[in-house]
Amino acid sequence: MSMTNGSCVLHEVVGVADFQTVQRVSDFAATAPGRVNLMGDHTDYNGGYVLPTVIPQRTQAQLWLRRDRMVRVWSADVDDIQSERTYALGTEFPRGEWIDYVQGATHVASREEVALTGFDLRLHSTVPLGAGLSSSASLLVAVLRVLREAFGLSATDFDIARLAHRAETEFVGVPVGVMDQMACSLGAADSALFLDTMSLQYEQISLPSAAEWIVIHSGVHHSHATGAYRRRREECEEASRLLAVPHLRALEGEGRQRVLARLDSLPEPLGRRARHVVTENERVLTGVELLEMGDMEQFGKIMYASHESLRHDYEVSIQQIDLLIDLARSESDVYGARVTGGGFGGSVVMAARTGTASVVASRIATVYQQRCGGVPTVLLPSKMHHEVNATAY
Repeated sequence: MSMTNGSCVLHEVVGVADFQTVQRVSDFAATAPGRVNLMGDHTDYNGGYVLPTVIPQRTQAQLWLRRDRMVRVWSADVDDIQSERTYALGTEFPRGEWIDYVQGATHVASREEVALTGFDLRLHSTVPLGAGLSSSASLLVAVLRVLREAFGLSATDFDIARLAHRAETEFVGVPVGVMDQMACSLGAADSALFLDTMSLQYEQISLPSAAEWIVIHSGVHHSHATGAYRRRREECEEASRLLAVPHLRALEGEGRQRVLARLDSLPEPLGRRARHVVTENERVLTGVELLEMGDMEQFGKIMYASHESLRHDYEVSIQQIDLLIDLARSESDVYGARVTGGGFGGSVVMAARTGTASVVASRIATVYQQRCGGVPTVLLPSKMHHEVNATAY
């Protein structure tokens, strides 16, 4: 990975309020995409395998240098009354709101032997919040990238992902795995990122031309900071303790039947939680082989199997998501579909025959709204697809 350094020229800046009325050329700018996970949800914090890819929607960060130690941040994605936040470098503390992600970025960056000065920061994101598409990781990676440009932070894209993960888990306090940050920092268009979250080794897997991807946000928002997500992680940790292994990935290599028998000995729901993780890791490994062979028919089948596991064993699906999956099953041009991300709402990802995705996605969204009254958003296919390779604007 290449390292990028930016030159710093200090100058006077206007107040944050002027972001809303004055168009200025920024000193530095960077972006980062959101991600959709094709296979491997809730495996990353268990040391397992994941298979995400990037989406066209991105977070944009524009930075103007200041002469003092103040950081002023404006977000185009919050109501005007709530959009401005300020803090002094070195005084970061969690407030329980969106500014914590920026504070987390400067907090971890300041530990990397780089001299930060104050700055104004404008954020804008097209990654929907609470959609299971890594809006927070996208924001963190974009902010850390623009800090790299502005202050000469010696960090590869791999390093940026690690710093973003530290910011979200250690500073913000959200117990996410490392998949989101790695995908948003290392992901590439038309490829899936096959990541071993235990060793952090990764490989880009080309996506077959026979498939187009559909991503539909159900309109039901979720949050990783809520108790249900934390409980799932705690249940996996308890299952690992009872099985006398450091994490569920450590069961790999014992033999499938022996492992499943051990899981059956666990009290419920721990047995089902662990079974999802173990079988989902298997599906990721199988999925990589199927993508490399271009076998979308079989890949679609394990997408459905993954959803059923997330629905019944891990219990992170909801009625609206299941409706979208049922609608996908009724479409002959859909290979497979599953909930993506943490669950408890959010989005679904579907694989469709090339040339059919737009029509299929529109039809599914229309029927979904008629049946449940929810307001879905079709995020893929998107006319923005050509933008996902950009790293700055």
